[in-house]
Amino acid sequence: MGLFKRKREVDEPQGEAEVDQAELDEGDSAPAGPTRPQGPWDSADAPEEADGVQQLDLGGMRVPVPPETEVRVELSPERKVVAATLVRGASAMQISAFAAPRTEGIWGEVREEIATSLREGGGSAEQSDGPLGPELTATVPTQVPEQGRVLMPARFLGVDGPRWFLRALLTGPAASEPGADADLLAALRGVVVVRGTDPMAVRDPLPMQLPKAVADAAAAEQPAAPAVPTVPERGPEITEIR
Repeated sequence: MGLFKRKREVDEPQGEAEVDQAELDEGDSAPAGPTRPQGPWDSADAPEEADGVQQLDLGGMRVPVPPETEVRVELSPERKVVAATLVRGASAMQISAFAAPRTEGIWGEVREEIATSLREGGGSAEQSDGPLGPELTATVPTQVPEQGRVLMPARFLGVDGPRWFLRALLTGPAASEPGADADLLAALRGVVVVRGTDPMAVRDPLPMQLPKAVADAAAAEQPAAPAVPTVPERGPEITEIR
């Protein structure tokens, strides 16, 4: 089972994706999900950009790039942007954004799916309370050069926003050492999600693209990023770092 398997109604034809009905109802006044007083932000309520902190505009989300932090964009085999990874020292944080229903969050059920997939794959997962709410403390089976398959510590964080869901995966010291996550979590709180107004299938990745200047620079080969565990997901969402 993929982490983002779409649910079907009993009478839904095979192969059709679930689309939140509220997305199609103009003038729907349903609540827009839980508040996030300290970020990550929706584009409608984002504060002004902090002085001295650059942002990488990927379309579907704007990712802050703090000093001494490198951002690496991950592409699908079709060369579409699917995630951004912030690297600080030996720690990394992968961020992905997805469409979600207007009236409810999906992190609870996604969290259970991730935990089940990890356990079935030989890893482990336990729910804990983190700075952004419930999260998963996990070990993920990962292929490491010259070491083979090892269990690496990881943390999965989720944020439910208005019609979007943001997922973050922390690896390296930030996943296991107290205080080592501070800078990456601060960057996560500064992410701005740009959901747009078009109806989307629930759990579909938000459309993203590289800024032209970055796309031109990405044509050159870059060094490999620190090993980031991959967890079984739907379709092309397991990608490589370019």
